[in-house]
Amino acid sequence: MKNTLTANNNIDNSVIDNTAVENTAMENTAVKGTALPVITANHVSKSFLTDNGEDLKVLTHISMTLHEGEIVAILGRSGAGKSTFLRILAGLVPPSDGRVKYRGKPLTGPNPGVAMVFQTFALMPWLTVESNVELGLQAQGVGRKERKAAALKAIDSIGLDGFESAYPKELSGGMRQRVGIARALVLKPDALFMDEPFSALDVLTAENLRQEVLKLWADGSGALRSILIVTHNIEEAVQMADRVVVLGSHPGHVIADVPITLPRPRDKHTAAFESTVDSLYAILTGQADAARGGHREEALSGLQQMFADSSQGSHSLPDATPGGMAGLLEIVADHEDGVDLADLASALTFEVDDLFPLLDAGTLLGMLDVEEGHVSLTPAGREWNDADILDSKMIFARMAISHVPLIRAIDRTLRQSKNGKVRGDLIVDLLRGKHNDEAAQQQFRIAVEWGRYGELFDYDSDDDTLTLDDNAQ
Repeated sequence: MKNTLTANNNIDNSVIDNTAVENTAMENTAVKGTALPVITANHVSKSFLTDNGEDLKVLTHISMTLHEGEIVAILGRSGAGKSTFLRILAGLVPPSDGRVKYRGKPLTGPNPGVAMVFQTFALMPWLTVESNVELGLQAQGVGRKERKAAALKAIDSIGLDGFESAYPKELSGGMRQRVGIARALVLKPDALFMDEPFSALDVLTAENLRQEVLKLWADGSGALRSILIVTHNIEEAVQMADRVVVLGSHPGHVIADVPITLPRPRDKHTAAFESTVDSLYAILTGQADAARGGHREEALSGLQQMFADSSQGSHSLPDATPGGMAGLLEIVADHEDGVDLADLASALTFEVDDLFPLLDAGTLLGMLDVEEGHVSLTPAGREWNDADILDSKMIFARMAISHVPLIRAIDRTLRQSKNGKVRGDLIVDLLRGKHNDEAAQQQFRIAVEWGRYGELFDYDSDDDTLTLDDNAQ
């Protein structure tokens, strides 16, 4: 998409002049050496107590710094703890371990230098645009006349002039997010925190708002200094950030801190931009591969022994359907030498969180090879893609038994059961040894879906009973 969008009658698609953005990264970040960092996190960890009394670790030993004048993106998959970390830095959630500092002083409550923009807009529906924008100033005790003037200025700066008396229900999604941004900007924060701020918007509106935020950051007025944005959109991170901090999952931890040195404004269609996107894809997929080999099932006795696998790593099943995997392999098969993940995501108009479970599932089953941001079919993947429906089920079953310990364990349990049956809640209870309750239920659901597709076993939800499929070999 071009950096300047064509205007129409919709306020969300107004013309954006990006000339002010050019060459500002160097100017804005030049102040790094003259001031204390805005925010510093040292070895931050966070755990939560689950409903069944287990200690669930969400983040572990995360350290990072946000300097004045820079834009930093926190990138990671779902479950990496990105939003939790953002809230810890904002002082809304205390860390379990580690320390956060604002301007060199330990944070003991809400961060006074931070304003937040949320994915869900978080507007008060009973208040007008102007009143919503004034909320933060009112909480600070700013007088009516002063906060009205400041609110009107912020509303004008984000392109909502004329909508001061409108209510949120009268606005489009893009316009409501503009109100959220204006409400944050009116506080003149040291750092603007943005939690997936554009993910609920259509593509054109999201692009428009990204450019407006960059323009406000670059204009030198001081209304917007530093930005910390949480995202799962790799292109968005490369487009906006001076640095991208990549988090791995379960628990969240830093796996890379990547400087983005591309000149502004950034053209998504240049080789340098695409190469940077590919590099970040490679980092994320490499982390997935590492995670797959990083855990081992414990040696257990009796029935539980069937859920142990001494030769392969234990891992969560990706939340992907066999049909989705088949569709992905069909697309990849059209490229004899494989395809870059960035190109694949763009062609499918997928967000990264939609694409990665399919990639993980294909890689887990030995049907896809992902390396350095490039995906291609393995011989087994090509065999599955070329097979008819009956043969494809047999191939899938063979690969699932070979590569997925949970599927293999359920199959063994059923075959060794005297009546060829086992209760589903028993499998879920065993899974709770490695997962919280919600994740255990999800893993069971995925295993059942894969097992049914491969005609390995069936499940009667009324009786909560797993049985061997009549066609099982």
